[in-house]
Amino acid sequence: MQKHIMENVKNEFVKRYSSAGDIRTFFTPGRVNIIGEHIDYNGGFVFPCALDFGTYAVVRERTDRQARFATMNFDLEVTLDLDQIEYDVAHDWVNYPKGVIKMYEELGPKVPGFDVLYYGDIPNGSGLSSSASLEVLTATFINALAQGNVEPLDLVKISQKAENEFVGVNCGIMDQFAVGMGKKDHAMLLDCNTLEYQHVPFKLDGVKIVIGNTKKRRGLADSKYNERRSECEEALKDLQEVLDISHLCDMDEETFDQHAGQIKNPTARRRAEHAVYENQRVLKCVEALKHNDLKTAGELLYASHNSLRDLYEVTGVELDAMVEEATKVSGVLGSRMTGAGFGGCTVSLVQEEYVETFIKEVGDNYKKRIHLEPEFYVANVGQGAYEVKGV
Repeated sequence: MQKHIMENVKNEFVKRYSSAGDIRTFFTPGRVNIIGEHIDYNGGFVFPCALDFGTYAVVRERTDRQARFATMNFDLEVTLDLDQIEYDVAHDWVNYPKGVIKMYEELGPKVPGFDVLYYGDIPNGSGLSSSASLEVLTATFINALAQGNVEPLDLVKISQKAENEFVGVNCGIMDQFAVGMGKKDHAMLLDCNTLEYQHVPFKLDGVKIVIGNTKKRRGLADSKYNERRSECEEALKDLQEVLDISHLCDMDEETFDQHAGQIKNPTARRRAEHAVYENQRVLKCVEALKHNDLKTAGELLYASHNSLRDLYEVTGVELDAMVEEATKVSGVLGSRMTGAGFGGCTVSLVQEEYVETFIKEVGDNYKKRIHLEPEFYVANVGQGAYEVKGV
């Protein structure tokens, strides 16, 4: 499938730009966070993995400092001078790669001109990191063209900086990290504060990752995100009167239970309980997967969703309905919301022979309840950004 897609993109590139010169192909995956939600800003761990679908780029170096951008996903095409990169709202999606080029050249290496054609098979608005995939993909191929030898971790940081400072979206680093540093058949345990990480075997023998898109737009996510952060900071401040901690996730469950009464606001107490217990669920999930115990990992996904619903209150009727319908289908090991909440996607671990049943039954029942047509994507654990050879 991937080879077929790359051949199509290359053929389209030749139609648009001609076949002359050295044409190169690059790929960067999408990502999904398996478990560990709303705890990165509380000093906790996230546990994402790269997927086996993502974004492709076919590129050819030019002899000048002009860059031509096009994609098979949208009609917009942009030509620009690499010495005059500025944000332009009319350039829409091209601002993401433009920002990456600008931040990359701040490190020193000069990027030669190029023609590029992108194609992404990450559904837009699904919360599977199409923007991070585009950014890291661009960083990877301009590093190759410039022969800059910039390390992958620095390309990840450049990509996040481009989104924060050039595009103006205040994202964390998990998305770029997962798509840039992912490893096939592994998820990664990542501390977003220190960027310390370890790859953890995530071999899904006979099990598939099924991502369910509720088709509910995440309209409340930004305002509620700020509200939740503030509530967590309130809880931390109360706890710091009796505990020497820097973050909520510095505690284990026992320590939290002993001192929960110190948090004066009951709402802030619930938020803190989610953060502490969710962080411990991440660590338990890692241990389960190290022993190939997918059953326990699945149970932790359910527990994560329940906590996000009851304690953190970021799910909403659509996500809850999709997870509830998942619990009724045979062969489902676990399911939960993934991402910021209030819409977006669920992630489920489903035994391979039940995947078609899962998609039909969950899809039909969700539609009856919510009156939205969901989409499902069946994924494997993929590899981080790389140049595709021999295409």
